[in-house]
Amino acid sequence: MVMGIHQFEKLFREAASLDLDKSDIKRLDDFINERLHDLLLMAQRIASMNGRDVITEADVPITKGLQENIHAFRKLDEELSVKTILDRLTALPPLNLTIGADVEAMLPDLAGAMTISLAKVFKVLDPHARNPSTELWDRAGQIYKILL
Repeated sequence: MVMGIHQFEKLFREAASLDLDKSDIKRLDDFINERLHDLLLMAQRIASMNGRDVITEADVPITKGLQENIHAFRKLDEELSVKTILDRLTALPPLNLTIGADVEAMLPDLAGAMTISLAKVFKVLDPHARNPSTELWDRAGQIYKILL
């Protein structure tokens, strides 16, 4: 798991006043790891196009919204384990390039920002939700697949 259960719960409560249950934690963990991998795949493409064999921070496609959520995450002062994130990424399809130390260092912020952005998307999709339903998870997942 990328973050501890209590960290997930706190981020969701702070970001969007949402509660999570055990099934949500597993879904969130999978969601974050899949989206991190997607970002790294695009970063790999950019690094390759620039003739590099190491993915650097400049290669990671950070949108304005994701950057804003990185700042929101940093304000919450949460600490994530880079090793745990990298261990989980090794379970996904491998990358062809090496991840640079600067990218490794930004993985906790990216995971936190994705968590906050997902909570906010849930609230946009259903402003009255207290706990994300299966339908909300599915709809949000479809949105992220379209946009990322």
